[in-house]
Amino acid sequence: MEGGRGPVEGGRRPPRGGGNTGEAEELLARVARGDQRAFEELYAVVSGPVFGLVRRVVRDPAQSEEVAQEVLLELWRCAARYDPGRGSALSWVLTVAHRRAVDRVRSARAAGERERREGRRAHGPAFDQVAEEVEAGLEREWVRRCLDRLTALQRQSVTLAYYDGYTYREVAERLSLPLGTVKTRMRDGLARLRHCLGGAV
Repeated sequence: MEGGRGPVEGGRRPPRGGGNTGEAEELLARVARGDQRAFEELYAVVSGPVFGLVRRVVRDPAQSEEVAQEVLLELWRCAARYDPGRGSALSWVLTVAHRRAVDRVRSARAAGERERREGRRAHGPAFDQVAEEVEAGLEREWVRRCLDRLTALQRQSVTLAYYDGYTYREVAERLSLPLGTVKTRMRDGLARLRHCLGGAV
């Protein structure tokens, strides 16, 4: 995505957000009750710190964006798991992000090792490797399938906001639509994503 947005590491723009811990705690509680608007606000608060942490661990920009997206979707699905008695909301979110990032690094290393092992094998189909790779990519495939179930307009808005890091106002400008229309489209899309991903657990 271009369009005069300034220098962006890896050719993409990381999501932006603040770090208001008290606000994040309140928003998580509302998200746990299914409040879609609260999730939009939570995204604005935590997306920047989440992407920054993931980027430092994973390093690869494209994979970092994927992992950050998975973290944000996990917050939408699992906000009720947050326990205020065990630390701040932002610390919990970043713990989730760190775990996801480390899992991705380990998965990539394991995949590399499997490829090296298979390369040394003289013959025979790599059924075990295929099975492991399918399992490792299953959650990402669920996300893709759920995105495919959105309308074209919902998917376009969600993709611009969560994969490419645009704000809602920037999405509205790029799609030449009123801001309110974009927000409505995003809320409807997120509701459908939550329903779809809930069935994939």
